[in-house]
Amino acid sequence: MNKKNSALALCGLLCGALLVGLDQLTKQLAVTRLAGKPGVPVIPGVFELFYLENRGAAFGMLTNRQWFFAAVAVVMAFAAVYVYLCLPTERHYHFLRAICVLIASGAVGNMLDRLCRHYVVDFLYVSAIDFPVFNVADCYVCVGTALALLALFTVYREDEFSFLVPRKDEKNEKE
Repeated sequence: MNKKNSALALCGLLCGALLVGLDQLTKQLAVTRLAGKPGVPVIPGVFELFYLENRGAAFGMLTNRQWFFAAVAVVMAFAAVYVYLCLPTERHYHFLRAICVLIASGAVGNMLDRLCRHYVVDFLYVSAIDFPVFNVADCYVCVGTALALLALFTVYREDEFSFLVPRKDEKNEKE
């Protein structure tokens, strides 16, 4: 690994750790300040802080399958890290690097909850549309995924991802 790759890897690791730390801090604050109390309106009728222990996936599906969700989070995080490390060092790919950090950080943040608490702490509630309660890690994953789709359709071309799949001539050279 050259100096530029090492610096980018360290940057991604530090940013990811910062994001996971922020997620865990907000969840700890929710546990200590919101658990067992009624919701706290931030914008009355629109948005509130509401403590919820989520033992399922999105919208409470597949309740009490913590090891399954932890395994999915590990796969998501490893996939994001793999793509991050495979990305060429050119500036053009920095946006994708940020997306990978967001998705990996969200996966790790919720995985930590599942492994340590056996549930995910959710506390952000958009009451205006009765949207399911969510957390900061969920925001990372959703924003990262939305940005990835946007980038794939507007910024990057298909041939700019050839680094992810070994070419046939490279396979033949190794044999």
